[in-house]
Amino acid sequence: MPGTLAFNVCCAQRLNVKPVNPGLRLACLALPFLISVTGQQGPVSDSADASENDLDRAVKATDDVLWRLEMAEVAEVRTFRYTGLPSRKGKNPMILYSYSFIPRKMDRTRKHPLIVLIHGGVHGNHMTGGPANGANIVRELIEEGYAVVAPDYRGSSGYGAAYQKAIDYGGKENDDVLGARNWMIERYSFLDAGRVGLVGWSHGGMIALFNIFQHPDAYACAFAGEPVSDLIERRKYLKSMPRTIAESAGEPAAADEEEYRRRSPVTYAAKLTKPLLIHGNTNDETVRIVEVRKLIDALRAAGRTFESKIYEDAPGGHHFNRIDTELARESRREIYTFLKRHLRPDPAAAAGSKTR
Repeated sequence: MPGTLAFNVCCAQRLNVKPVNPGLRLACLALPFLISVTGQQGPVSDSADASENDLDRAVKATDDVLWRLEMAEVAEVRTFRYTGLPSRKGKNPMILYSYSFIPRKMDRTRKHPLIVLIHGGVHGNHMTGGPANGANIVRELIEEGYAVVAPDYRGSSGYGAAYQKAIDYGGKENDDVLGARNWMIERYSFLDAGRVGLVGWSHGGMIALFNIFQHPDAYACAFAGEPVSDLIERRKYLKSMPRTIAESAGEPAAADEEEYRRRSPVTYAAKLTKPLLIHGNTNDETVRIVEVRKLIDALRAAGRTFESKIYEDAPGGHHFNRIDTELARESRREIYTFLKRHLRPDPAAAAGSKTR
């Protein structure tokens, strides 16, 4: 594995992809050794599971460097560890991982808004690239004038098998995201606790919904793009759904309809008290539009005030508004306009988003 990473660094050097400062250059040269620092301790196993685990760690270590390379001009990038909320049983809370991005133009003598960006995928993580177009989204948020925190909540890949297997789908992962929000507010005195917004797509949209429904005092608004919303409906078309619930709550829970209901955002729609924007796409095969429509119907039935837009067969399917088409940029402009209305970022901290 170190040899593979060294090859990648050498290729980058031949292509003249240079870090923007000596510290980043040193980080790239040190990349082959990151696994020995952050990865598995002791001898590496020859088992397939261990090899996959090592690869996940290697990719994550590489991405930690890539985040700094991608964002160096516009933001201070930090990786940090924090603890989850206290356990009811008195056990030590889990140690969790996150990224933070602070705009370089941000005047720290004034108060500023914070975006909590939540990744999708049952076992995903915050990648610079991939279908989620992570680095581009973060850069646009920075250019809009926001500080950003991007937690890799329990169940995320890249931090070892135990961390990934700790998944609690529709459960403690929601608390992990709230914990990242709280860490940022406590750590940075210039962040305004009253101007915190949630942004998430897919599974990240599901967590955004849970947070805005269950912790309204912690957030000013939320955007949920193509959000997983109704697990009872989802189970009808996604064969892996029972396995996901079993991983989170045990085999008996996977056969208990009430457990699916308890872990579905739609169940709590009547609790909405803060501004919410929802996007859906009729040709989305990952989160079918029936889930999004059931959420919208539940919000309307409860008399809640919210905004929504259903796109008809938008090219790109599940990831339609995270790619680089004009329609995607237009969709993101709608999102940023919604956020600006409720979070009021400082124009002096905004570099001017490329989506404009």
